[in-house]
Amino acid sequence: MKVVAIVQARMGSTRLPNKVMKPVCGVPMIELLLARLAKSKEIDQIVLATSTDGRNTPLVAHVQSLGYTCIRGSETDVLERYLVAARQVQADVVVRITGDCPLIDAGLVDQTIQRFKCSDVDYLSNSSPATFPDGLDTEVFSMQALEQAGRASQDAFDHEHVTPYLRRPGLFKTGALTHDQDLSGLRWTVDELSDFEVVSKVFHHFAPNIHFSWIDVLALQQQNKEIFAANHNIVRNEGAAMGTGQKLWKRAKAVIPGGNMLLSKRSEMFLPDQWPAYFSKAKGCQVWDMDGNRYTDMCIMGIGTNTLGYGHDEVDAAVRQTVDTGNMSTFNCPEEVYLAEKLVELHPWSDMVRLARSGGEANAIAIRIARAASGRDKVAVCGYHGWHDWYLSANLGDDENLAGHLLPGLDPKGVPQNLRGTVFPFNYNNYQQLEDLVNAHDIGVIKMEVVRNMGPEENFLQKVRQLATQRGIVLIFDECTSGFRETFGGLHKKYGVEPDMAMFGKALGNGYGITATIGRREIMEAAQSTFISSTFWTERIGPTAALKTLEVMGRVKSWEIITQTGLGIRAGWQQLADKHDLKIDHWGLPALTGFTFKSENALAYKTLITQEMLAKGYLASNSVYVCTEHTQAVIAGYFDALDPLFATIKECEEGRDVMSLLKGPICHGGFKRLN
Repeated sequence: MKVVAIVQARMGSTRLPNKVMKPVCGVPMIELLLARLAKSKEIDQIVLATSTDGRNTPLVAHVQSLGYTCIRGSETDVLERYLVAARQVQADVVVRITGDCPLIDAGLVDQTIQRFKCSDVDYLSNSSPATFPDGLDTEVFSMQALEQAGRASQDAFDHEHVTPYLRRPGLFKTGALTHDQDLSGLRWTVDELSDFEVVSKVFHHFAPNIHFSWIDVLALQQQNKEIFAANHNIVRNEGAAMGTGQKLWKRAKAVIPGGNMLLSKRSEMFLPDQWPAYFSKAKGCQVWDMDGNRYTDMCIMGIGTNTLGYGHDEVDAAVRQTVDTGNMSTFNCPEEVYLAEKLVELHPWSDMVRLARSGGEANAIAIRIARAASGRDKVAVCGYHGWHDWYLSANLGDDENLAGHLLPGLDPKGVPQNLRGTVFPFNYNNYQQLEDLVNAHDIGVIKMEVVRNMGPEENFLQKVRQLATQRGIVLIFDECTSGFRETFGGLHKKYGVEPDMAMFGKALGNGYGITATIGRREIMEAAQSTFISSTFWTERIGPTAALKTLEVMGRVKSWEIITQTGLGIRAGWQQLADKHDLKIDHWGLPALTGFTFKSENALAYKTLITQEMLAKGYLASNSVYVCTEHTQAVIAGYFDALDPLFATIKECEEGRDVMSLLKGPICHGGFKRLN
């Protein structure tokens, strides 16, 4: 029998790219693995099996220079890659070794092969059941068994992980080599950066000797536990149960504070440890994850950016034309003039416009201009207005000042203390509270959302407008979220109240970065008395996308469609609640609609919905940011999938343990530091 060890390795690891070529003591990790494996007395040939992906070319060149055979096959179908390699070298028995196990022990590999030879089995390993440290995994199987697996299994999981089919009960004769002590909790493999740090320390300890045994490593761990501390919290073989997006999210948190650029898109806000996290493409109201799984987005639709749906053909075509003709130059783009004129046309009370690319920028621009125009620094705020110092300073001295404005529990570290007492929050519909602030402080600016979770009562907006006029205060409506969702323009048009300034974002570019601050001429011209300027506010894609988005919106009356759709979704939730005798609260604009269970387990129920709906092919939570692609057929399918979950939640309200139904932690309910 010809015994061939096939070592699978590639450069495109999701969690730790290029890991097999990362140097340990100046030598690529794969070279150390192959050198240690070459000490085996039972292996007749060692072959490296990698993929045809061009990223693997340096790996192949290096391994071939060491004298080993390299065979390339599929990137994703690793079972097929093994079959190609084993057939090419005419193997009778295959030994599977993974390239992330540089501490592989040739002596232990030989014991596993010997046990296979004398056991009359088709498959044998030292990892099922797991009793040896993770990183010593050796699987031995016959060529006939591998061929049968290739023919019989069409399961993607089997083809990605090579041997699961061989371990299915009743299909093959299997055996195991086990240790008399369970050491499976020890982690000596390399999947993440912390793993690489541990393995590097081990090799440095024994250097220049690279042929130490696994028993030597075990003794080292018992004597010097601190060497192995960095990766002790990683679960064995967790990668096999994780999607590509989940793996990338873990990797992201090592190099990006918080893991990403937007709190609202963190996995922990939806389904910690299970959320796919990253997308490969999006179209209409469909999103595909990095593994090709398709989901219907009945959730936050890019945080409310795509009211026309993802990848709108006309908007994207306009952007592509801009790319073809050039996005940036020394000259200004004419589209910024056209966009400014269009926004003024839609809001006749305004005269001038400044453009930016994010909502936080638009808010900062508006505050700077308003302060310059009023000549006063103090601001009264109501609602959420971004991450900049001017806004977060409201929490200096009391980190609950913004608790009712979407930022509960935020500690404003990094915000200069000398900004204390410059920003004062007030609650929506509480006119007396605002009037008291104006009477007690020299307020120069009132900045507020027109509506968030409830509409104005007792002429609230009119009273605010009158107060601002009487006291010479600049009134700003933050419409970054609410704009173009109930009217063709700002939501303030619905209530007949005109501010001095307003900002738009999110929906304005249907997914492309563009925001606008509009205002009365006498206010906006104050921008010339201060400094507000940024290079990438002059790029061309944002204004181009906005112009085409506005054109399509005006033609299809998108604001009417998404409002009616949102009202229908809200009614559907209430019907389910009534059917299952559950109590819920509704909140948000119709096009940004949401609900909350009236229960102490509300956050757990929200997590359960996300978990179970994900399995059914939906991105879902307790809110839907509506787009024109949310057709009645889409909504009907969503409610069909949601109905049994309301029934389950009713059971939990009557005593069933909701925690027993969750496969991971409860989602976060607000601002929370991520470690």
